Amino acid sequence: MIVRILGIILIIIGINMLVYVGFNYETTEKVVDIGAISISKTQSHPVRWMPYTGGILIIAGIIILACYKKVRP
Repeated sequence: MIVRILGIILIIIGINMLVYVGFNYETTEKVVDIGAISISKTQSHPVRWMPYTGGILIIAGIIILACYKKVRP
């Protein structure tokens, strides 16, 4: 049962990785803090992956599901 769930999760994650090839997150850092005056800097950090990694996960999920069905009586 757990193996089947793992295969389905891999397929879902693979499809999402094909659709969304990355995301950004932002961090805020104080540059100057003098009394009541403060200056902050917001910096964007991109996280990207190659689209073929999603395809690899989809194939791995399908292989896991196919092997699970063959082994299961």
